[in-house]
Amino acid sequence: MVSTNCYVLQNEQTKECLIIDPAASSSELMSYIESEGLAPQAILLTHGHFDHIMGVDTIKKQYDIPVYAGEMERELLEDASKNLSSAYGIFYELKEVNYVVDGQVLELAGFSIQSIYTPGHTIGGCCYYIQERGVLFSGDTLFCNSIGRTDLPTGSMSALVKSIKEKLFTLPDDTIVYPGHMEETTIAYEKENNPFL
Repeated sequence: MVSTNCYVLQNEQTKECLIIDPAASSSELMSYIESEGLAPQAILLTHGHFDHIMGVDTIKKQYDIPVYAGEMERELLEDASKNLSSAYGIFYELKEVNYVVDGQVLELAGFSIQSIYTPGHTIGGCCYYIQERGVLFSGDTLFCNSIGRTDLPTGSMSALVKSIKEKLFTLPDDTIVYPGHMEETTIAYEKENNPFL
C-alpha cells in the first residue's frame, strides 16, 4: 500500500536466493521465485515497520527459512503498535528472528553480506552491504534525494544523519544503493545531491 521495494538477490550459478524486506504476501513474488526455479535461503529485514515485514510468514511457511534483522529492532518486530501494523488493524508481530550485530558478516547463498547498524529511521535499522558486488540495500535509511522519516516510534533525525554520514558515506562512491522505496541511487550521487545531508 505504500510501494515498498522488495528485493530478490539471486546467485545465478546455484539458483539460491535471498529475499529482502518482503512487504506483503505477494503472489507475484512467489510466482517469480517458482518460475525462475530459485531456492530461497533466508529473509533479510532492514527494519521492523509493517510495510517491510508482512510477507515473512507466507514465505517462511512455504520455504522454512531463517529471518535476520538488526539486534536492536526486536522491540518493533515484537510490538504491533511500534511497527505500525496496528494502525491498519492488522496487529502483526514477528518472534522467530535471528538478530545480527553491527559489522556481522552473513554467508548466505554464496554472498558475504555485511550488516551495517544505521539507527535513526528506527532504533535498530540496518543496511546490508555486499562489498564484492558494490551494492547496498539501505531500507528506509537512505533514499534517492531523501532520507527516512524520523517522526515514527524510536526515530531520531540526529541519529539518522549520523548513521548515513559515518557509516554509509564512507563506502565507495560507486556503491549502488537499493532503497526501501523509490528508485536506486549511488553513494556519490547522494553525497553531492541529497538536500538532507
